[in-house]
Amino acid sequence: MNSRTSFALLAILTAVGTLTMSSAFAELPPACVGCSNSEARATSNEMLLKEIPVSVWTDKKDYKQGDMIMVNGQVANVASGFPVTITVVSPLNSVVAIDQINVANDGSFETTLNTAGAMWKYDGTYTVKANYGSADKKSSVKVKLTGGISHTPTYETPTTSKQCGANELTANGYCVPFSITGGAVTSATLNTDDNSIVININAKKDGTLTVTPSKTVQDGIFMVLVDGQEWDDVEIVANKVTVMFPAGTEQIEIIGTFVIPEFGTIAAMILAVAIISIIAVSARSRLSIIPRY
Repeated sequence: MNSRTSFALLAILTAVGTLTMSSAFAELPPACVGCSNSEARATSNEMLLKEIPVSVWTDKKDYKQGDMIMVNGQVANVASGFPVTITVVSPLNSVVAIDQINVANDGSFETTLNTAGAMWKYDGTYTVKANYGSADKKSSVKVKLTGGISHTPTYETPTTSKQCGANELTANGYCVPFSITGGAVTSATLNTDDNSIVININAKKDGTLTVTPSKTVQDGIFMVLVDGQEWDDVEIVANKVTVMFPAGTEQIEIIGTFVIPEFGTIAAMILAVAIISIIAVSARSRLSIIPRY
């Protein structure tokens, strides 16, 4: 076989191989066989959601006070026994709702938020946060609420009429004893509407903040938020709270104890039913011991 024949044979083999490969690639099925553009997009979105640690979204972005907010979400890796924690933060940066939701086997979760309560009374942007297991597995979505109180109260500027000591915070004219390691306090404000103290800090490294508000300022401690997230690394003894914070923390909010207004009517109804039941049982017992003739 001469060189001219060899080159011709090589060219033929190369062409056949190219056609075979093109045919093979052409026969590969598309990502979503028979799907429309919208269905293919939904399939792509679903695949992306399964790669994100936790995602959360709502059925709408704008609501009126009294509406129901439908919250849905997706968890990438389901861990048995671990619920998703839903936290809602108001325009005043205070917590208005907390709930724990079980995750389905496919990683989905859902819940409903009722905006008819007194905790949702202010207009503005509310943040719905979802946390699953660890601090890095979190997501949030913002919704706008209207139809309530149009004027959103702001924190008052601390007054300077009363001089506080070096180890005291000045919050709206009150002096609150504190101590801090790992950082420095830059400012503090008192939110009387939500019974909370908001402390802004500059944390250069991990540290602790100890605050001892008087009962005049805050009677009891209900919850602590660190940069808007519910925080468990705290020690509470009476009206003294010690918060362990990581480096980079910017804000710590200490929320006082309170009673959710929506529970008042239910509690009164339960008490009334209990009293009526006791009276009925007592009357029946007295009648049963009277001799019959």
